Amino acid sequence: MSEILKVSNLGKTYLSGSRSLTVLDDVSFVINEGDTFSIVGPSGSGKTTLLGLCAGLDRASTGFVELNGVRLDGLNEDQRAKVRNQFVGFIFQNFQLIPTLTAIENVMVPLELRGEKNIRKQALELLDRVGLADRQDHYPTQLSGGEQQRISIARAFSNKPKILFADEPTGNLDEETSTKIEQLLFEINREQKTTLVVVTHDMDLARKTQRILRLKGGKLVADEVQNTTNVH
Repeated sequence: MSEILKVSNLGKTYLSGSRSLTVLDDVSFVINEGDTFSIVGPSGSGKTTLLGLCAGLDRASTGFVELNGVRLDGLNEDQRAKVRNQFVGFIFQNFQLIPTLTAIENVMVPLELRGEKNIRKQALELLDRVGLADRQDHYPTQLSGGEQQRISIARAFSNKPKILFADEPTGNLDEETSTKIEQLLFEINREQKTTLVVVTHDMDLARKTQRILRLKGGKLVADEVQNTTNVH
């Protein structure tokens, strides 16, 4: 298996006046292509900061991230954005759909950015896969939370990412809807052979991945390989 994500001695410190706050401290790990992986820890442990650094949304203070063989620390913002657009998909707790676009238009955005052809057809196929083809012309405000997250899953997979980062993907959903969203996420992930990295407070969700990375106070305190017979 080839490496898709390499994190080496990663640290992040924020300066606030004369004080400095270290939110990540010397974190290292490697993820192979096709792995499912979760990052867990209490609030303030650095989970979302780590996710942002891995995805090239932010710059590390120390160490480096290598994403699909590309070192991110030497890239400017435009270059990092290009890497994200080529290789990365995102799912967020608050969905982050564009409110002025319909469901199908939201799914089409990454395809448009890549200059793809036949994007409406591709977007409709993905909406159909998440069970929402009949809602293609609805705006986010006309959809339930679960439906909005389905749309964001379709959008995340639309550019056929090599790695998908999901930040608390079920954090705003009730238990029944969460279960359905998790099932859908793992199913499509398996179909497309994407690498999945999930940040979550939900240990039931974390246990469905092959590895669990535990953070505490910005430090990596455990890297647990799961019994894969229990993994989706």
